[in-house]
Amino acid sequence: MLTEHQSGGKTVWVDLFNPTNAEIGEACTKYGLDIPPREKLEEIEFSSRLQYEDDAFTISVPVTPHKKSGDGEDETTPLGFVLSRDLLVTVRFAQLHTFDAITQRVKRRERSAPDIFLVILEAMIDYGADRLEELRAEALRISQRIFHKNMQQLQKNKVARINRMLRDTLVEIGDIGERLSYIRDTLLVLQRAVPFVAEHGDGWLESQVKARLKMAAADVQSLNEYEVHLTDKLQFLLDADLGFITTEQNDLFKIMTIWSVVGIPPVLVAGVYGMNFHFMPELSWPWGYPFALVLIAVSALLPLLWFRHKGWWE
Repeated sequence: MLTEHQSGGKTVWVDLFNPTNAEIGEACTKYGLDIPPREKLEEIEFSSRLQYEDDAFTISVPVTPHKKSGDGEDETTPLGFVLSRDLLVTVRFAQLHTFDAITQRVKRRERSAPDIFLVILEAMIDYGADRLEELRAEALRISQRIFHKNMQQLQKNKVARINRMLRDTLVEIGDIGERLSYIRDTLLVLQRAVPFVAEHGDGWLESQVKARLKMAAADVQSLNEYEVHLTDKLQFLLDADLGFITTEQNDLFKIMTIWSVVGIPPVLVAGVYGMNFHFMPELSWPWGYPFALVLIAVSALLPLLWFRHKGWWE
């Protein structure tokens, strides 16, 4: 679908939504620009994502709309820009919710093609900041859950519940990390794209656009730094969660070890008195059987007291 936006009686922005290769070819002929197809926009090397030729920029940015696909996964799609002095062409293959607000903002007053490009760029930066804030809030909830002051009490009384919670937390951390990687991909391209446009378009960009590009570059840099901080936070939470899981497993093995050791002396005593020798003095004692039972109980109790003294269990 092709949508034209005019300013001052001329077309300044052409939005191609989910176009076919034939529609892209028609747009190339109509507007005299080299508009890349989706296969070209999906290339990952920066030499393909950022190009400047014949006074026109060709930029490809990977974006993730705040929308789930049918299988519940985030959709990652390229967003293409072809920017010249007088015309901006956007090529997108998903319904980006920010474009509705962008369209309304563009309609408020007359704008040039570079100005509209900045409006879209600023909306993408705002969107990335909002997503980072959401992921930070989710990471904070996970942190509060893992390091809850009652965690130790829960570990004692509700082992199965705490183990299930730790496993579910691993899945949540992995999901946050995956969504964070999508934002990282977008910010890394924007970090290169903004100074690229400012440098090569210095001769024909308006001074106001240059100033906004400089501010956008600073915003992208700060978001990249915050993304690194959030990535480190997620790694810390992942290590902590795995540490708690390992502790739970060690506690289980410790309990099994204690009971296996405690069971050795009673088995030894029972084995001694289960031998079929004719001359065993205890067999003729009136209290021989109670004596053997008490001896078995004492032989089990002593290792338990020793383990408690050493602090293996409380």
